[in-house]
Amino acid sequence: MHNSNFSVAHDHLQSLRQTIQSTIIGQTQVIDDLLVAAAASGHVLIEGVPGLGKTLLVRCLAKCIDCSYSRVQFTPDLMPSDIVGHAMFDGKTQEFLIRRGPVFTNFVLADEINRSPAKTQAALLEAMQEQQVSIEGETMALPDPFIVLATQNPIEQEGTYPLPQAQLDRFLIKVLIEYPDESDELDMLKLTTKDSTGDSLDLSRIQTFLGPQDLINIQTAASQIHVDDAVARYIVALVRGTRNWNGIDTGAGPRASIALLRVARAQALLNGHDFVTPDDVKTIATSVLRHRITLTADLEIEGYRADDIIKNLLDQTQAPRQ
Repeated sequence: MHNSNFSVAHDHLQSLRQTIQSTIIGQTQVIDDLLVAAAASGHVLIEGVPGLGKTLLVRCLAKCIDCSYSRVQFTPDLMPSDIVGHAMFDGKTQEFLIRRGPVFTNFVLADEINRSPAKTQAALLEAMQEQQVSIEGETMALPDPFIVLATQNPIEQEGTYPLPQAQLDRFLIKVLIEYPDESDELDMLKLTTKDSTGDSLDLSRIQTFLGPQDLINIQTAASQIHVDDAVARYIVALVRGTRNWNGIDTGAGPRASIALLRVARAQALLNGHDFVTPDDVKTIATSVLRHRITLTADLEIEGYRADDIIKNLLDQTQAPRQ
């Protein structure tokens, strides 16, 4: 399938990768995961302590692709109508008008999604699943492309409402943003403070070089990448493996297999393969599975993380030979 669509989509992804890496220092795996999710037209859950550039990452991506972007700060008093919109009465015309909420955009950054109650979280998750919104009985389609990037703080702070497992499943991948290492932190400090008075990076230097249709073309190219039966069986073996694995309390459901295949195709496109290799699957498997399993209480108390167990699963599941 080495047609021009594939090559153009691969080149566009590579250009996005280089542009974002030149702005955001050090988070190479995070940037790749974000690009792969966008290419697979999926939503992303980003976890990390405040101040690690989660917002900047999303704004940077939206700037490169000339997409509309909105940020919603989730708070305990945020209402569903603050996200999707509401009907309001216009005294002049004596009619109800629909006011569209911030969800009507290409990229939605849902900041600290676990600080709002379940009802408000559900309004966003419903929009993600249906790609449409109902206000006062009127159904309105959301734009295409439509990608939600939700952030949550990992520390079990007071006043957080954890997302239920069924809703976590709606996120194609979960990305962890760790603290940068020392040299990256130093580079970041120099880049941020060079010729600038505030504490934020200057995004005006970023060139917009793609449009929304280019992202849709990338998504189409990714969806057409060939998956061999042996690789499909490997994906199913990994997901089924989580269901009876020592140390995993609840394993991943069937939606995880679909997610892993979609994301592996996008990973192949980013890597320049026109078919999915077992390595494409391995590269992205942790990001697809980490939020879809829960560990046994014993392991959690011992300080194990989902990533440790998934690594163990990947090491011990036979991958097809290429």
